[in-house]
Amino acid sequence: MAVDPRQVLAGVLSITMFVMLGDMIKRDHFDSLPFLKALPNDDMRVYILISFYLYLKVDSEISIWKEDGESLNSCWTKPVLEDADQSQGYVTFSLTNGPEYHVSQIADAVVIARYLHATLVLPDIRGTEPADKRKFGQVYDVEQFVKSLDGVVKVAKSQPSKISGRNLAVVKVPSRVTEEHIAENIEPIFRSKGNIRLATYFPSVNMKKTKENSNINSTACLGMFGTLELQPEVNGVVESMMKRLRTLSRKSNGQFIAVDLRVDILEKKSCQGNSASKSKSCYGPQEIAMFLRKLGFNKDTTIYLTQSRWDSSLDVLKDLFPRTYTKESIMPIDKKAKFLDTENSELEKVIDFYMCSQSDVFVPAISGLFYANVAGKRIASGKTRILVPADIAGSSASSTDYLSHYVSKKNHFAYSCFC
Repeated sequence: MAVDPRQVLAGVLSITMFVMLGDMIKRDHFDSLPFLKALPNDDMRVYILISFYLYLKVDSEISIWKEDGESLNSCWTKPVLEDADQSQGYVTFSLTNGPEYHVSQIADAVVIARYLHATLVLPDIRGTEPADKRKFGQVYDVEQFVKSLDGVVKVAKSQPSKISGRNLAVVKVPSRVTEEHIAENIEPIFRSKGNIRLATYFPSVNMKKTKENSNINSTACLGMFGTLELQPEVNGVVESMMKRLRTLSRKSNGQFIAVDLRVDILEKKSCQGNSASKSKSCYGPQEIAMFLRKLGFNKDTTIYLTQSRWDSSLDVLKDLFPRTYTKESIMPIDKKAKFLDTENSELEKVIDFYMCSQSDVFVPAISGLFYANVAGKRIASGKTRILVPADIAGSSASSTDYLSHYVSKKNHFAYSCFC
């Protein structure tokens, strides 16, 4: 295991401090310390105070950049599907609204297709604008997706020509669909029509841990955490941005914070100027800056924002943390035309989702499904440093006091899947 030089320094300063203080108490003066006897008393006192300050500072920095635990192991058993049980029907659907929705939509579609013994058609991806439509393989790894579901559900890479809008029954599906809902509301339509198209809706942000691991939960776990991987080009952009941030973070041992902070959403939610409280659903740049500073992060801390392009409202954050960056400043120049300099934001959302999932610390300035599903991905990989903003009274605070309840209470759905 590599030794953190800050820990070595902390240990040396700790031993030095306690030896010196012990000798002071025993002899009641400073002159008895052999290696300092040549120094005037005032200089020795200054040395002791500096040593003690550095000891506390190093210890504090180690604490706020505390290492995460090891990656968890999956608790579920991969379901097996008998070919004899396979029907001739198809389940089709689209991925919409961004990657935080995609993981839930995939999980529900896999659960439904398996329950119905139907073939799952590889979805397309649709953004908020009608023209914003792309193939699954332009964002995610098709072969990995098909391989991960081998033996669980059959997957068709394209929609069979015999299926059209005329013989597809559209079925509304609540996120985190249950066996009971499928049996009562979806299966009768499927048996009648033969093929269905799913339209998932989200009545609430429900990512709470389930009470027991049933077979359907095992399928949902696989769908949510074991199917989606970025295709090589998109993954390469994420990796290059991560590498750039770690290079810029050399003063913090290559560690950086990802903050989900998007100005357009903050304006819609009227976050600016509100009094801070633990019940708030979003926090502005100034509140985030003060939150991080009071937790002990210093001016050399590197911060990645999900905001794509710089906005003047972010200046207050950059004043306290000069190493604050958006995608436009760290994305490879040759990739900006495709991934940034376009009107659609779907690929930008995908990049943000994976950057926030892999950072050393994640701070959700905006509550919602993005926060919930990033938290799930982080929990699955052991990256549990998720700090939720709140008003901090007093001059100091411990980061553990603001750890996400998903982690501190282990009440996220991910804890139903991993142990």
